[in-house]
Amino acid sequence: MESAFYVDNMLCRQHQFALPLDYANKDGETITVFAREVVLKENRDATLPWLVYLQGGPGFPSPRPDANSGWLKRALQQYRVLLLDQRGTGNCQVVSAQTLSGKTTTEQVAYLSHFRADNIVRDAEAIREQLGIEQWALLGQSFGGFCTLHYLSYYPDSLSRAYITGGIPSLTRHADEVYRATYKRVLDKNKAFFDAFPQAQQMCNRIADHLLANDVRLPNGQIFTVEQFQLIGINLGRSGANAAMYYLLEEAFVEVGGAPQLSYSFLNAMLAEQAYLTNPIYAILHESIYCQNSASQWSAHRVRSEYPQCQYESGKDLCFTGEMVYPWMFDQLETLKPLKAAADQLADKSDWPVLYDQEQLSRNTVPVAAAVYVEDMYVEFDYSRETLAQMGKAKAWMTNEYEHNGLRADGERILDRLILLADELEQRGNAQ
Repeated sequence: MESAFYVDNMLCRQHQFALPLDYANKDGETITVFAREVVLKENRDATLPWLVYLQGGPGFPSPRPDANSGWLKRALQQYRVLLLDQRGTGNCQVVSAQTLSGKTTTEQVAYLSHFRADNIVRDAEAIREQLGIEQWALLGQSFGGFCTLHYLSYYPDSLSRAYITGGIPSLTRHADEVYRATYKRVLDKNKAFFDAFPQAQQMCNRIADHLLANDVRLPNGQIFTVEQFQLIGINLGRSGANAAMYYLLEEAFVEVGGAPQLSYSFLNAMLAEQAYLTNPIYAILHESIYCQNSASQWSAHRVRSEYPQCQYESGKDLCFTGEMVYPWMFDQLETLKPLKAAADQLADKSDWPVLYDQEQLSRNTVPVAAAVYVEDMYVEFDYSRETLAQMGKAKAWMTNEYEHNGLRADGERILDRLILLADELEQRGNAQ
């Protein structure tokens, strides 16, 4: 029986694939990878080109379609869409402290080494071949754009087009350079937030001082620290998040027996912010997305010392951090604690393969249309421009209308704009 259902006039069909853990040893261990095919009901039996969605992250599954809206609505007008759960996430064979508990640290390190962009792309290629598709288009959001550039580097003949939103990485820069740039953007976003909500600084300082002076527990029993509180600054790079953050701070305290305590609702919200607890790949392999023949050695943690604003002490103003991971997370966050030794060894791993072929990208012939956000807190604008200048047949829409989450905020318009850009590139190529 076909594993499928309908949502808002969309046919959603499930696919499971048994794929090699290590493509250098295709006869070895296999893992299960999940993907969801989505097509309009009236196009169920139509011959349509395919579009693969590559999710941001790393370590997060594809979106679950619940409405024919946003970028998906625009894509379904001309594509059959494949929502790929990247290996280790969603309905794939999941990576978690639970599933890794039977492995030694050495085995965990060896296993996790196969969950970067290169193997995500190899999975996509294997799926394309199994489905009998000659070429397909890609839509890469954030880290999905990093995967897209790897795809363009090594399997360009498999691609008809590539659309990228907020995901053009540097091809060569070390993780330290990336984090120096992104810390500067984080400081900019902090200033904008506290300028917009002047009372928020005092509120944040009060929360931080309370955490320093008291043993505060999150609903899962985990000790809640200032460093964890600072992590919610990841939201500062998303449109519409600043007001929500302020309103959360307003309701942080309740009076109990005449003394202030952090409210359960606030602490529950703080727990919900820690996606690392349920998506450990995000914490374990985040820095490795920048590593090519080099080790990260906890880059964000080391570079943080260059920005004293990010080190909180009582009497100072608290500054939020951004999309950074730190070694102390594996001491403090409950579900990451069992993975600490493996995370430390992966941070020291220096033989990560090269992710991008600069020569191939320079002679690229696949139409690439990218939305590049001028004020992006997660992906450095100047580095994106630097990469685009080296790429063939790529056209960028550079805009400050959107933050990093533009595809989620206004996806129908953004994807439509990128499709038109790719059309122009294709027509120009055909005319030559």
